[in-house]
Amino acid sequence: MKCTRLWLGLLAAILAFSGCRTAEMVEAPDYERPLPPGQYALRKITDPDMIPNFSFACYSTLNLRRAIDHSLSYMSKPSSQAFFPSNGISHDHVVASLRAFGELLDQGLIGRPLEAAIRERFDFYMSVGWDNQGTVLFTGYYTPIFDGSMTRTETFRYPLYAQPDDLVKGDDGEILGRDLGGGAIGPYPSRREIEQSGMLAGQEIAWLADPFEVYIAHVQGSAKLRLPDGSLTTLGYAATNGHEYQSVGRKMIDDGIVSSTGLSLQAMINHFKANPDQIDRYVYHNPRFVFFRVGQGTPRGSLNEPVIPMRTIATDKAIYPRGAMTLLKTRLPRPVGGAITKAPYTGFALDQDTGGAIRAPGRCDVYMGVGDQAGQMAGQVYEEGFLYYLFLKPEHL
Repeated sequence: MKCTRLWLGLLAAILAFSGCRTAEMVEAPDYERPLPPGQYALRKITDPDMIPNFSFACYSTLNLRRAIDHSLSYMSKPSSQAFFPSNGISHDHVVASLRAFGELLDQGLIGRPLEAAIRERFDFYMSVGWDNQGTVLFTGYYTPIFDGSMTRTETFRYPLYAQPDDLVKGDDGEILGRDLGGGAIGPYPSRREIEQSGMLAGQEIAWLADPFEVYIAHVQGSAKLRLPDGSLTTLGYAATNGHEYQSVGRKMIDDGIVSSTGLSLQAMINHFKANPDQIDRYVYHNPRFVFFRVGQGTPRGSLNEPVIPMRTIATDKAIYPRGAMTLLKTRLPRPVGGAITKAPYTGFALDQDTGGAIRAPGRCDVYMGVGDQAGQMAGQVYEEGFLYYLFLKPEHL
């Protein structure tokens, strides 16, 4: 799921006004603002009073131990060491922190006793956010389920592709470009060039019935296909063409197709079902193209570990420590009865994924799960909040 999520950065920035005697315009949020050179994305909290109230998170630990194990599995791979130290935190420090947190859960601690043990043993680090004050924009992503086929048919005629042989990656998986032969490497073609040239003929691994569903799969980074025999298969992320993500939703807003307040995944789907002749025009606005591989079972994130709803987040892996324990404080949607309701949320999660559009400390993407309901929830996540990382205090290492 390294690729970008559909609704990331889609809404227009909101201008806020102070309640002073004369209305005063304040700075519009710039959630994509890059981290200044040489600055860490995390700032250690030295005043205990600045640590947020996380009591609720300590009463809700479902699947947290499993998510920790996935991070430990990643950290056990020698390749993971290449990305540390991060924010002054060593690889061994992250591993020790994950193990210690897991041990607290194994002891059966929950609620206030768990909160007290965490406060005693762990330091809290706060994201600097987009504004250097800790403000982070939280968005959501999910794994869609589409009807599809592993072979082309009259109904299923829009392809998803495997990673081509001429795509060149670096040692840590970054996309270097296209192998031009003789040791030369050039930029890989854009989405428009790939699709209009037919250059990937023979590389198809699955077929869908709707071209915009293909695009959704690209943006979400994975998909489950319901095959004609009723079975399900998973398509996971393999690579991209290396181009930067451009927001189709932003383009639709700029063109007056939808309003910034009316933009949602469903609104986009409805528009393109009614206007299929406009699909190419808009999806070609995003030159980024995703390649897939056939997987098994649970979708995996960029660390090649399974992702868990509400326990996996995606951040900029160039500036945040991979696999680390985090605490989210924001508002998130949850199913209540037959409806989806937003409410304040504080919960633990593991930093196990990334997104193509997430290139800044002011962004965090929360994995919401598989299927239509998860998609509805993910489409409603556009909330400011705060992001914290937890590491063992030096005396407990």
